[in-house]
Amino acid sequence: MNQLNRREFLKGSSAFMTLASFGLFGMDFKNPDGPIRTALIGAGWYGKSDLFRLIQVADIDVVGLADPDKNMLEAAGKLVSERQKSGKVPPLYENYQDLLAKEKPELVLIGSPDHWHALQAIDSLKAGAHVYLQKPISVDVIEGEAILAAARKYNRVVQIGTQRKSTPHLIRAKQEIIDTGKLGKISHAEVCCYFHMRANGNPPVQEVPDFFNYDLWTGPAPLRPYDGLPHTRWWRTFMEYGNGITGDMCVHMLDTVRWMLKLGWPSQVTGTGGIYVQKDGKSNIADTQTAIFEFPELNVVWQHRTWGNPVDPEYPWAFKIYGENGMLAGSTMQADYFPYGDEEEPIHYDVVYEKEEYPEDVTEDRIELNAAPATRLHMKDWLKAIDNNTRPIADVEEGHISTASCILANISMELGGRPLRYDPKSMTVIDDPEATAKLRRPYRAPYQHPEPSKV
Repeated sequence: MNQLNRREFLKGSSAFMTLASFGLFGMDFKNPDGPIRTALIGAGWYGKSDLFRLIQVADIDVVGLADPDKNMLEAAGKLVSERQKSGKVPPLYENYQDLLAKEKPELVLIGSPDHWHALQAIDSLKAGAHVYLQKPISVDVIEGEAILAAARKYNRVVQIGTQRKSTPHLIRAKQEIIDTGKLGKISHAEVCCYFHMRANGNPPVQEVPDFFNYDLWTGPAPLRPYDGLPHTRWWRTFMEYGNGITGDMCVHMLDTVRWMLKLGWPSQVTGTGGIYVQKDGKSNIADTQTAIFEFPELNVVWQHRTWGNPVDPEYPWAFKIYGENGMLAGSTMQADYFPYGDEEEPIHYDVVYEKEEYPEDVTEDRIELNAAPATRLHMKDWLKAIDNNTRPIADVEEGHISTASCILANISMELGGRPLRYDPKSMTVIDDPEATAKLRRPYRAPYQHPEPSKV
């Protein structure tokens, strides 16, 4: 069905003013026809975290979980039974396509590794589901175009997990600093990540355990020799499955700056970097990278290092927006407005927690407490968009632009740092056939790369 009819009711929140101004304060969603049929594809840590946030704000029935790791799948089923109202262990599937065919969910959450996002999202949309898709939406640019085309063709709402747009303290900072014009003319922004998050090492090749379908997990990606469970952080260190730190972390902060400043596609993207320091081990993602995203009279400059100290210890993963009157810094933990001169006082914004409203957060394994309120708000916005048949705050098109921009930065780096100008209408890099060829990754047989015109 195109919409999910629900009634809404209010409940208290420590972030009353912020959430009320965002238009989603206190909204929990219930379907008069019964709980909303919901499925999760990718039952790892973050997939479960997203599902638990949805359970907290909506009346859903988890009708299926899919994952090629039997042990992880069974553990996730038990946890879901403890969280959802029915107390039932949902049906468990090794292959997500079997889940979609048999359970016919209305909502699908996708928390699988990046190399599976496109096929799983498109198949879910074809099956009639609205989709919550983790970022980055794709591993190549044409995949992203195909997901966007499918969302529009099947008239389904796709919310991307770039939840900084739903982060309470950043919403306030945008409203009070950016939207009021306090910064004056804005002509520079910086985004960065200095976390030491690049997994590395030389684990030996070994036998694939019986509980893990490695061929299915690999899917359309190249089949690497098996050297341990890839889905416990290890996969992110390989370009075969993603786009490195830029594809993982820059996409969040670039997307936040684009949202705050109402930016579309960059006119030009340049990337440089490589493996400069951490040369031991199997990891093939860059440990050092700089990218420039050019907009009219504004550059957004990305920098990451997975070694050394952060430039600003208060903002190791962050954005900084510079205007003629001051600077706004923001992260998942805080935001600060620093005016130039002595006429104004700085303004500080603290992260919002909701531990009293959702005490189960405190005991949840590996939960990011600072991100939980943002994810809940993101889920509410997704459901509101489904109800109203409108675009959500992190619509698939916006997620595609941010994802593709980061991919272009990697392609530029691979091609020696030359500037790239992507044309979304022709889906080519202007005057650069070599770069255009890299917009579409080869798929491992028998998987077929999705094409925007054929979804």
